[in-house]
Amino acid sequence: MATFPVSSIVGSNVFFSRATDLSNLVFAGHMISKKIVAQSAGKKDGQRNLVFQGVAMSAANRSYHEHRQNVLITSQSFVLHTPEKVWKYLFRTETGDLVKVWIEMKNNNYSVFVEVSSPQLLDGNGDLLMVWGMYRSDSSSFMTMDHQSSSVTSPQNTTETPLLLKSSGKIAVELNLEANLAPFYLSFKLKFRSSDGLRISEIRSHRNTNFCVPVGFSSGYPAPLGLSFSTDGSMNFSLFSRSAERVVLCLYDTSMNAEPALEIDLDPYVNRTGDIWHASINSAIPLLSYGYKCQAGTKQKKDTVLLDPYAKIIGNNSSSLLPRYLGQLQKEPNFDWTGDIRPFLPLEKLVVYRLNVLCFTKDQSSELPDDIAGTFTGISQKLQHFKDLGVNTILLEPFFPFNDQQGPYYPFHLFSPANIYGHSKSPISNIKSVKEMVKTLHANGIEVFMEVVFTHTADTESLKDIDNSSYHYVREYDGIHQNTLNCNFPVVQQLILDSLRHWVIEFHIDGFCFINAASLLRGCNGETLFRPPLVEAIAFDPILSNVKIIADCWDPHDAEPKAVRFPHWKRWAEVNTRFCEDVRNYLRGENLLSNLATRLCGSGDNFSAGRGPAFSFNFISRNSGLSLVDLVSFSASELASELSWNCGVEGATTNPDILETRLKQVRNFLFILFVSLGVPVLNMGDECGQSSGGSPAYADRKPFNWDSLKTGFGIQTTEFISFLSSLRVRRSDLLQKKNFLKEENIEWHGIDLSPPSWEDSESKFLGMILKVYEEEIQSTSSAPSVNGNMFIAFNAADHSEDILLPPPPADMEWQRLVDTSLLYPGFFSLDGDPVFEQMPELVYEMKSHSCILFESRHTSG
Repeated sequence: MATFPVSSIVGSNVFFSRATDLSNLVFAGHMISKKIVAQSAGKKDGQRNLVFQGVAMSAANRSYHEHRQNVLITSQSFVLHTPEKVWKYLFRTETGDLVKVWIEMKNNNYSVFVEVSSPQLLDGNGDLLMVWGMYRSDSSSFMTMDHQSSSVTSPQNTTETPLLLKSSGKIAVELNLEANLAPFYLSFKLKFRSSDGLRISEIRSHRNTNFCVPVGFSSGYPAPLGLSFSTDGSMNFSLFSRSAERVVLCLYDTSMNAEPALEIDLDPYVNRTGDIWHASINSAIPLLSYGYKCQAGTKQKKDTVLLDPYAKIIGNNSSSLLPRYLGQLQKEPNFDWTGDIRPFLPLEKLVVYRLNVLCFTKDQSSELPDDIAGTFTGISQKLQHFKDLGVNTILLEPFFPFNDQQGPYYPFHLFSPANIYGHSKSPISNIKSVKEMVKTLHANGIEVFMEVVFTHTADTESLKDIDNSSYHYVREYDGIHQNTLNCNFPVVQQLILDSLRHWVIEFHIDGFCFINAASLLRGCNGETLFRPPLVEAIAFDPILSNVKIIADCWDPHDAEPKAVRFPHWKRWAEVNTRFCEDVRNYLRGENLLSNLATRLCGSGDNFSAGRGPAFSFNFISRNSGLSLVDLVSFSASELASELSWNCGVEGATTNPDILETRLKQVRNFLFILFVSLGVPVLNMGDECGQSSGGSPAYADRKPFNWDSLKTGFGIQTTEFISFLSSLRVRRSDLLQKKNFLKEENIEWHGIDLSPPSWEDSESKFLGMILKVYEEEIQSTSSAPSVNGNMFIAFNAADHSEDILLPPPPADMEWQRLVDTSLLYPGFFSLDGDPVFEQMPELVYEMKSHSCILFESRHTSG
């Protein structure tokens, strides 16, 4: 394999005419060197032609590795053609003379003209020769032109061609090269030989290097980053790397060869603008995939082929011969978005269901075909389940390509879905299946959110080798782990913004939940920023302005959330960890009533500064930590951070009293989640009692068991969630609030209607009345079916309480909708149950570890 060039290979003072990129390269297999002879003093008019003709080999049938050249000497007449494209270069020699090179493309061949302006060389006392060769990735080894040569490349594969005086007074030569040889570099130096043969001197660039021009590819453009396609059929490659001293574009034509079919060593003087390396080649060349080699210093591995961070289509190579991940040389597939309408649901209307793409339908119980189970298509097949639950938003756990050993929260790429989630495991069908899933869910009024990880990457990823000092923190800072991205460094900020825009534009994603969002607040030196540029840029980005953005400060490294004051600009919502903690503590009897009240009312301690309760994404369980059923079944000492309670017995039990308490606790968690202001977030499997045996580890979470939905627990829990979802919609005036409740619209009560014991840690009862706005009552007073106030109470004590209900409004009566202590199906009611016989003087017996909900309605008379 060719090595990186030892010496500098490019001339300076280069002026490049970016007229048009190459197109329609034809692989024919011969090369022509032509010398133009013009009339001059002491020389006859005439013309000689040196022709090197090779054996034609079709690249459509053979790979680049099979392509060799044979060279013969013959003659050929010169035919003038109108050039299709022209590229121009200008060099300065060591002696200050100018060397002009221009390349013309005509009839799918390249003509290279070299012209020298040198008064010292025009005296007719010697010959000027051009010593030239062609190479791709190593300037010290040239491509062979001798069919008897045993090696493809060799330092000796050069040709000497004389330059002749033209009528214009310039010294020039023309080389005609067939397109099948491209792309390559033409490297040359000039040799002056005196007429007596006694003096021979070499002429190089002013940097004492060979003159070098690209043929068959062009400089390209620095933007956009990644692979892009021009209207003329050319492909533009663009890669950021500030630290790289050498960048090689590696192109593959098959998955059967370990080495690239072509390697193009990018010229830092021609193929680099600022810190961006770029090149353009014709897309008609039969190549399949690409990557880069980057070298910065001698310690870095220079033979590792790296994935383009901006690649949109990634091939997952199963062959051990190739790098595992390469960008694919093809456009993103067109998709028919006709008829797709984003739901654009208000924040306060959302009911979110978090799921893992693979685990959601992977289990055989999903009854899906093997090629659909565990895929994006599988999610679409389970649309009815979302409708049964009453959810209108699904939150997908990260599905970027990731490190197999570390899991999906350690991605190595940000622009494509991992191929394991596609039903055919091909990148094109995978991309299509994501879009089909989104379109199907949109058609049913369901939004699609993504969890994204932009703060750290997998251990085995390419950004470190491309430019570690720009992409990552290279110094140790408190709380910064290995492979932590320097998110507020400009190039990383651009990478993240480009990724988000890509998912919104190409995939119609409706929102993003940013994992480990606290790290987005760190500056380039690890300091905490009060106005982090990335967070602000996302908030005001014109493309992202209509999608939901949610900060989740859970850190997958430490498996716990970080407490931060997140800057929001009235745009950022947040996953409310305090809600989870306070509700868990209350239901296990270890929390102040004031903390519970704050969560019920939308967490004004965190969302009152210009936002509102709808910016609070509330959850009880999440994809890491204990599931809902484990939360009420395990509380060993090693689970102290989970704030769980096993209800009296650790793990599985047949004790009916324990099982009854656990069942009530599950209902209580769900009830509080849905009657609290904010956005309820359900976790996959909680509706059917999914358990990981008391393990909080993410890796121990099991695939969704669809058979468990048919169990008694699954049936009643699913129906309860559906009831609570419809209740939120029906009573949106009180339960789906964009703004906080006014003081006059809420009352707090103790057991006997006295004020609650807010600061008494022994007090376990809290009652609240949510009052309908007075103007709404007046406007609808003539309608007997109008819903009135709601009385909600919570009892976390281990004994029953006889509580006193407040009097209902005039001409109305209390009807019970929920009592989590009752047997199924009576513990909730769609229509409301009158409870007169239980309520002499409005006294109601509230059982231990239970919640109740009453609604005032007009009397039937």
